[in-house]
Amino acid sequence: MSTDVRLATLTSWHADWSGLRVAVLGLSMTGFSVADTLTELGADVLVLSESAEEEYARLLPVIGARLELGPLATVPAALSGFDPEVIIASPGFSPAHPVIRWAQESGIALWGDVELAWRVRDKVRRADGSSADWVLITGTNGKTTTTQLTASLLVEGGLRAAPCGNIGVPILDAVRDPEGFDVLVVELSSHQLWYLGLSSAEGELYPHASVCLNLADDHLVWHGSADAYRDAKATVYRNTRVACVYNKADTATRTMVEQAEVVEGARAVGFDLGIPGPSDLGVVEGLVVDRAFLDDRARSALELTTVADLERVGLAAPHIVQNILAASALARSLGVEPEAIHAALQSFRLDEHRIQVIARHGGITWVDDSKATNPHAAASSLRAYPGAIWVVGGDLKGVDIGELVASVGATARAAVVIGVERGSVVAAFERHAPTVPVFEVDAGETDHVMNRVVEIAAGIVEGEGTVLLAPAAASFDQFSGYADRGHRFAEAVRDWIDRGNADDSGRTPPTV
Repeated sequence: MSTDVRLATLTSWHADWSGLRVAVLGLSMTGFSVADTLTELGADVLVLSESAEEEYARLLPVIGARLELGPLATVPAALSGFDPEVIIASPGFSPAHPVIRWAQESGIALWGDVELAWRVRDKVRRADGSSADWVLITGTNGKTTTTQLTASLLVEGGLRAAPCGNIGVPILDAVRDPEGFDVLVVELSSHQLWYLGLSSAEGELYPHASVCLNLADDHLVWHGSADAYRDAKATVYRNTRVACVYNKADTATRTMVEQAEVVEGARAVGFDLGIPGPSDLGVVEGLVVDRAFLDDRARSALELTTVADLERVGLAAPHIVQNILAASALARSLGVEPEAIHAALQSFRLDEHRIQVIARHGGITWVDDSKATNPHAAASSLRAYPGAIWVVGGDLKGVDIGELVASVGATARAAVVIGVERGSVVAAFERHAPTVPVFEVDAGETDHVMNRVVEIAAGIVEGEGTVLLAPAAASFDQFSGYADRGHRFAEAVRDWIDRGNADDSGRTPPTV
């Protein structure tokens, strides 16, 4: 049997995977879940990685996989000698990576962990013998919050649901959970979607519902261009069976739905903060409503919650309301009643580092939105806190920050610029918002950068004001991740308060 013919038969956990030669690239949480799944299926697994956490390296031989550690800048001899039938890459491996290019040029099947999970999704079946429905969520921003929201709404509606994928729980772990689920709510990065775009017919997903929340330039270095990034995101809608949810305020997402190849009968369901039309969700006079999933949607709507109720639980920022509308559409497509949605929203809380108010003291509100790792996310934060002192900068990932500065950045009271690409940020203010005072924190002050940020910001505030950490950039230039960046900011704020510098007499104005 040829390799192509054999791979075409591997569409079930119960298929014959024994002896299939699979090379797994990368030994992260995702890579280990792939190796663990494949060895359980009886495949011959070789893991290649430049580095590995001690626990994963120790467990690989226990589960029956081999590990080859070493540089992957060129195709290692161990890989070509292994002669893999399939290569499954962790999402960090870009299309331009030498091993990925070699695999494609050699005609070797190239999968991501999501395709493998779809092929073996029937390991645990529901009572009626079917596999869990899949709901797919992507977008430049808001993916994780919307994934968590959707899972919470589904659970409140009586369904067993698991958030998984790019949210931090490998999708293969969810597929193999012995208790099983009714719905898998899958957050997908553009990297994972790029790999799905390579799928053969047997590996293509058929989700119950899908959404691209928004689109703005991001990860351009990884994808190579804005068009390639957009095309990867659009893959989320392919083969959707019931509901393609899109953002009416973002033309790109509507276009994706219009161009998508979906299952006949799948509906386009829009959302935005305005009055909804039939088949949409939106906001009417402070009411969050559904005009998509009811019989008389031409003349009536169903109330899901109110903006006032969302305000009481800290969920009323405009971009969070958009996430709620998207999650509600996905949940309603699976039959969750409005009462369950309202109840779930009363107990839902945002994760740390997402427009999180970390302190209010001495007239200053300190807000941590370290998760705003690109200009689109930072714009949402700045609109939620107009006139804030804006802490901005980091690794821009090849994205021009000028448009952000020219639009909402120009409304900031002042900017405190951090990161190794400070020059680009400062230049953007000089070109597009020359009246905004700009203060730099030297990149050499990594260990104390946030202490200096807090000192500068506190010195700028006169009377009451907001200091907003919304960097519009990745964090790895100075921190171990966006969470580390946010934690350091919060610690610096607490230290400043503890030192008694929160009153006007204690503030030292910075020098320009």
